[in-house]
Amino acid sequence: MVSSLKQLDRAKEISKSNLQYRRFYNSINPLDRKAYLEMLRKVGNNVLVKGKEISTKQGMDSKIVIKEGNIANEIVQLAKKEQCNLIIVGNKGLGATASFFIGSVSNKLANSSPCSVLIVK
Repeated sequence: MVSSLKQLDRAKEISKSNLQYRRFYNSINPLDRKAYLEMLRKVGNNVLVKGKEISTKQGMDSKIVIKEGNIANEIVQLAKKEQCNLIIVGNKGLGATASFFIGSVSNKLANSSPCSVLIVK
């Protein structure tokens, strides 16, 4: 990030005197699968830690569980194992077409969960 800002400043200096217009481009190197999954794990863990902190402040007992695989199936299995009485899940609102092709985690949970499901929009 620092080097990008330095490059932007240098480009600005050069273009001030030599060019009549500017174009800014950003290129992103594609990540390999391993690096991408590691990034997802890190971001996911940070969100879960924040959620646990909020729960603790509200006097609720909670624990962090990280699973990989089919999301809906993993949640259903965990709900059965932990004997949960409620699953709260978000809905991204992909729309009918996208949900038809890729399915919806919230819809799968609503149809296969061993307990009640609250879908938050």
